[in-house]
Amino acid sequence: MSDLIAAVKAETLRLRRWPAFWVLLAAWLALNLTFTYVFNYIAYRSGSAGRMSNGLPRDQLLGQMLPAAVPEVFTQGMALFGGALMLVLGALATGSGYGWGTWKTALTQGPSRITVIGATIVALAGTVVALVAVVYLVDTGVAALIASSESQSAAPAAIGRTLAGMGSAIMILAMWTLAGALIGAAARGPALAVGLGLVWVLVVENLLRGVASLLGALKPVTDYLPGTAAGSLAGAMRTVRAPTATPGVLDTLTATQSVATLAAYLTAFTAMTAYLVHRRDLA
Repeated sequence: MSDLIAAVKAETLRLRRWPAFWVLLAAWLALNLTFTYVFNYIAYRSGSAGRMSNGLPRDQLLGQMLPAAVPEVFTQGMALFGGALMLVLGALATGSGYGWGTWKTALTQGPSRITVIGATIVALAGTVVALVAVVYLVDTGVAALIASSESQSAAPAAIGRTLAGMGSAIMILAMWTLAGALIGAAARGPALAVGLGLVWVLVVENLLRGVASLLGALKPVTDYLPGTAAGSLAGAMRTVRAPTATPGVLDTLTATQSVATLAAYLTAFTAMTAYLVHRRDLA
């Protein structure tokens, strides 16, 4: 246990020292604020209900920017854009262990491979939880400012709703982060892992779902893809359905099915990553 704690501290320090780590987290926070509040507020003030606001009327659009709606709206971008950025983070965390030789150095000093990869996964999990908490607090603050400026209620969401939103966000981002960690361990380098991960998230899954709409035999498979489960969990948080669908947000699975599927992926990705790191040569 002492080895694991020391390894977690070392992996956390390694993550914190990367400029790329902070760039990725800042990029996700900026994208979240831009698409959740900036564009919607511009659409609200201009009276437009076009593509910028997904076709919502002004009263519903304003409701989506109030503190009570934060658990619902802050998960909407995590299924696609946030997930893609966190996948990059996971791929960098494990791929760089091979590509930059840091794991070779660590393992020659005593910790087992399982301890090292376990520490990396724990550090990444802590990053996900911290990021979700920060994003939620920032979104709540921005929503409170909008509520004050528009003379609306600044009452926060109910505790149960808040916990459901944060729990959903953690599951979605953790799944994509561990997917990236698995790809990084399989590719044994950061560059290829990042490229493969982004192609899967942004291209392959969408193509497979498109093909499944024509070939029904593929539907049982595409209904349980990682992106489908993540998008369905984000979709299950919605109380307002816009005429124009939010990219990556789906209604394919129920909330229970989404949680179960994501939990299965989390377990599988963790086990497969540990197996690859434990069994394969570091060279």
